[in-house]
Amino acid sequence: MLAMVIMILFIVLLLVSVPISATLSAVSLAPSLLDPNFHISAEYIIRAMLGGIDSFPLLAVPMFVLSGILMAKGGVSKKLFDVFSYFLGEHTAGMPCAVIVTCLFYGAISGSAPATVAAVGSMTIPLLIRMGYDKVFVTAIVAVAGGLGVIIPPSIPFILFGMASGASVGKMFMAGIIPGILIALLLMLYALYYCKKHGEDKEKIHAEVSVLHEKGFVKVFLDSFWALLTPVIILGCIYSGIASPTEAAVISVFYALIISMCIYRTLKFRDLKGVLVEAIRTFAPILFILSAAVAFSRIITLLQIPEMAGEFILSTFSGKVAVLLVINVLLLIVGMVMDTSPAILILTPILIPITNSLGIDPIQFGIIMVVNLAIGFVTPPIGINLFVASSLTDVPVMQIAKKAMPLIVFFLIALLAITFIPQISLLLVS
Repeated sequence: MLAMVIMILFIVLLLVSVPISATLSAVSLAPSLLDPNFHISAEYIIRAMLGGIDSFPLLAVPMFVLSGILMAKGGVSKKLFDVFSYFLGEHTAGMPCAVIVTCLFYGAISGSAPATVAAVGSMTIPLLIRMGYDKVFVTAIVAVAGGLGVIIPPSIPFILFGMASGASVGKMFMAGIIPGILIALLLMLYALYYCKKHGEDKEKIHAEVSVLHEKGFVKVFLDSFWALLTPVIILGCIYSGIASPTEAAVISVFYALIISMCIYRTLKFRDLKGVLVEAIRTFAPILFILSAAVAFSRIITLLQIPEMAGEFILSTFSGKVAVLLVINVLLLIVGMVMDTSPAILILTPILIPITNSLGIDPIQFGIIMVVNLAIGFVTPPIGINLFVASSLTDVPVMQIAKKAMPLIVFFLIALLAITFIPQISLLLVS
């Protein structure tokens, strides 16, 4: 009975738009306040909140946030786009594909979808519009491809899933590479179809790309070299065993500072205060959510809510395929109305026991969860990528969402493949 009251309270608070951190805190404290016989005191819950953020792996999150902002302010996305435009620009759909690949690489720097949209979109959208591409189409491409920022490692949601589930963050990073590339290829396939159907202004494209060709490959490559080296250094340190994900995050901050201030010289010392303030504003809400989510996960475990949810799903739906489809639908719906970080921290303790009982590797399930929630970045009503992209172009959010629907279909195709072909996620891990 108490478990039912707690879940109803949780849903009601969300529906009346109470901030998620306050909702989780209130729900965590409610059992000890509603039931005098509940054996966990309010003081213990508060200590659990503070203890939950005293974590070495968690330090990777603010470091990757800071690194991504430094790279954005340092104009790294422009360097990446130039080198991909050099090779792809003259081909059909070459420029939209260059945008997608840039998002793929920038995701390996920032670990954040909205940051990827902002950094890549602010630079590429005006350029592609100038080349004659439809404004809404280009905006939709950037909004959807920005979702790769949380799938390609290093990924902040992967770190949070690792904390919530106990899965290895390093293995999560490794597992995200092939799914991220698969999604990027499918998005490029749709871009090719769209450009063949609607045509391109080859003269305008050639005029832009010829400027890069006049510089020559060596000049373009050397300008982009340090930007291209970023994911190699970050992931290389992790996979070679030189550094843990947290240590690699710190390395990425110093690397971002060096190339932005000393090599490209696009970031001045006076800009650092603004960068640090933006990083704190970005990370602080996550910190409050995380501390409350730690307490919430302990309460629902004590109330046996994961076991009850598992029994309900497994008794209602028969077969591994049906259960996986139900979980995917649930995650897609949650992704539409809730941000990725709280969704992972809330749902992981509930769903992990179910997937474990089905024999699904936690690493694979982590990829499934993050891909589902990445789709939520471009689906209303929350769809934060849509709002970020809209702020760059003044195109209405619903107009972008409508244009993005075919791209989302290809995203869903990739999701089904990742769900039912474990090797896509686990090939590099095993």
